[in-house]
Amino acid sequence: MAVENALELPTDMPSVESSEIVSEFLSVTLSSIPRSDQRRWGEQYARALLTVKGKKTMRALAQQVGAGTEQSLYQFISKSPWDAAEVRHALARQFYEAAPTRAWVVEPLVLTKVGDQSVGVERQFVPQIGRVVNCQQTMGVWLASDRASCPVDWRLALPECWTEQPGMRKRASIPEHVGSCPPEQCATGSIGRMKNEWGLPVRPVVMDLRESDPHPVCADLTDLKTPFVVRVDPSASHTALELRQVGPHAPARPGARSAEPAGLLTAVSRHRLPVEWVDHVTGTVRATTVGSVRVRLSGPSGRTELQDLVLLAAWADPGRRHPSEYWLSNLSQPRLGTVYRTAMLSRRVQRDLAEVSDRVGLRDFEGRSFRGWHHHMTMVSLAHALTVLAADRQAAPAPSDPRTAKVSAA
Repeated sequence: MAVENALELPTDMPSVESSEIVSEFLSVTLSSIPRSDQRRWGEQYARALLTVKGKKTMRALAQQVGAGTEQSLYQFISKSPWDAAEVRHALARQFYEAAPTRAWVVEPLVLTKVGDQSVGVERQFVPQIGRVVNCQQTMGVWLASDRASCPVDWRLALPECWTEQPGMRKRASIPEHVGSCPPEQCATGSIGRMKNEWGLPVRPVVMDLRESDPHPVCADLTDLKTPFVVRVDPSASHTALELRQVGPHAPARPGARSAEPAGLLTAVSRHRLPVEWVDHVTGTVRATTVGSVRVRLSGPSGRTELQDLVLLAAWADPGRRHPSEYWLSNLSQPRLGTVYRTAMLSRRVQRDLAEVSDRVGLRDFEGRSFRGWHHHMTMVSLAHALTVLAADRQAAPAPSDPRTAKVSAA
């Protein structure tokens, strides 16, 4: 079934020459940059990201802006001391006003590189890819709804070789307060900044933790008093995931560690319901069978148990015995449909990353400095927001609840 009136992104980027939304949006989001000439170069850089076809090299962007501007654009991105976090804060505020945010989706991004000069690059094993690659590992936090999504904060997960060696820190101009950071910890750092420093209205955090121990992240989010819906893998021994049922159907000896314990599978299978949700990758309304059970999540020795969590199991094929995915949530008094549809907003982000962010230069930064990388990613986020908001303005309102959406045969 195809969804009618679903938001379709434009095949070409919005026209910036005559678009008032671009000037208004950039005037607000770049207002924290103190110097007028820097704000002017920021606007030119963002406009060039929207209009240049193909790879967004500094030379290509400068050719779009005008002859003799390459050095000025380079200076704005790599050397100018404007605060990327302040611009991102303004972006997040603007996006909240323009689009009804339902979740903060954490999306990892692996940027493959040639050579060893780009800040944070290292040959490392990447679980998402399943092999060793020469890359940067980053985490983006996206504001997401059924209508649109946008990245508003970025963290670069620096390996220890970049933070422990003074020569490499100096080469990339890494600030003294920045240390080595695992990707998951980078993500919770962004969440803390968005909640405590930016004061954004908190939404459930959606994150995939199948390749890591979920307890530290869940504990950090609990300490931040932030709701979450995280994907987990109960059968993966390396995650140190220990689930313990609570409630009337708890086993006689709870807390035993095993790979996807039979008692747990029986519990989540006991009450299963079909949940309809919008799959933004395929543009269809789908139905998935979902079950749930109350659990406790225990971490390494010495860590407090996280109580009163809900484990959701989803069967893409209801005829199969084992679920195709598990999600863990601390949402209070959750409804199965609400929790699962929140989790599936990750599909909205996956689509917008591929169809928008990649097109406006997400992977194209060629500089070597820590500051330059953050400045470029901030400008990409602005270009991304302009693209999806322009598309949203042009589209007819679409229902956010798939139970009320009009559907037609695919």
